[in-house]
Amino acid sequence: MAAVYQALHRRISSLACRLHSTYVRKMRYLNKLKEDDSLCRQAQTSGTFYLFHNLSPFLQKVGKKYLVPQLSAAEMRQILEKLQEAEQWMEKSVLIGCSDEHRPRFALDLGALDKSVIESELQGSFTDLRKALFVVDEKDSPLLASAQSLLQWHDSHQYCSKTGQPTEKNPAGSKRVCHASGVTYYPQMSPVVITLVSDGSRCLLARQPSFPPGMFTALSGFCDMGENVEDAVRREVAEEVGLEVESLRYSASQHWPFPSSCLMIACHALVGAQRAEISMDTLELEEARWFGLEEIVEGLKRAPSSSKQEDGSFLPWFPPTQAIAHQLIREWLQQQTA
Repeated sequence: MAAVYQALHRRISSLACRLHSTYVRKMRYLNKLKEDDSLCRQAQTSGTFYLFHNLSPFLQKVGKKYLVPQLSAAEMRQILEKLQEAEQWMEKSVLIGCSDEHRPRFALDLGALDKSVIESELQGSFTDLRKALFVVDEKDSPLLASAQSLLQWHDSHQYCSKTGQPTEKNPAGSKRVCHASGVTYYPQMSPVVITLVSDGSRCLLARQPSFPPGMFTALSGFCDMGENVEDAVRREVAEEVGLEVESLRYSASQHWPFPSSCLMIACHALVGAQRAEISMDTLELEEARWFGLEEIVEGLKRAPSSSKQEDGSFLPWFPPTQAIAHQLIREWLQQQTA
C-alpha cells in the first residue's frame, strides 16, 4: 500500500511540476532571448510581429470587433520587399513576449514608411493607442501598451547622456549601449500613485481640463524622488483636494503607457468625514467632488456617448474596465454594498 501511495504522490508531484514549469520555461526562454543576441536574431525568423506607425498600433476591423494581427517573419519580409525596404528593418524590432509554445512576439515601428500604402496592403489602419487600448481584446491591451512604451523609449534614447554619442540597441531591445563610454541603458518606468479617496460613505473623483467631457476618475500623480507609496498618496491628496489621509491600503498595479511608461500603483485612502471639505488645486484640476453610492452605480452604467444632455452639459461617466481606476471604483462599490 505504501508503494502505491508513493507512486501516486510522485505522479501528482510530476503533474504539478509540469503545470508550473510552463510559465518558468517561458520566462527563462525570454530571458535567454534578451541576453543571447544570436539566439534572438534566430528567433526573429520564426516570431510574429505587431506593427506600429509612429507609435500607433495596426488594427483590423472585423464586423464590430477590432483585431490585432500578428504577422509572421515571412509576411513581414514580403511587405518590406514590396516597399523596397532593406532587411535591416527587422533589427529595429523589439521583443515584447512569447506564447506558451515559445513563439516570440516582436513589435516593429514602420514610421518612416508610407502609412497609407501599408494600410492598403494589410487592409487595416494604424490607430491612436488611447483608442486602441479600449477597443481590442483585453489580452492584447497589455502587449500593445508594453510595445509602444518600449518603442518610444528606444526612440528617445538614441544618444548617450554622458558622451552625446549614438547608443546601439541589442536585438531584443532590452537595452542600449554606448560603446564610447561603456554605459548600458535599460528601459525604465515611472511610479505613479492612483488613489480613490473615501470618507466612508462617499468617494471622491475628479477631472482635468484635458479629459473627455464628463469623465471623472481617481486622483493620480507621480512619485517624487525618495518617496514611498504612502508618502506619495498623502502628498497628492493634500495637494490636489486639500484633504488629509488617515489610512490607506494597496489594491493593485497596472502598466500604463501615458504620458510615457508608468507603473500605476492603485490604493484606497480614507479621510475623516468631519474634515471632508474639498479645497481643489485649480491649476491641475477642473473639478473634484464627492459621489454617493447611487451616483457611482449610475455612472458605471453610463457610456461616454450617452452622457451628453439636451442643454449641452455632460453627466458623469467613469474610465472603462481596462483602466485600473475602474477597478478601484468597483472595489469601493462592492465594499459599500457588502
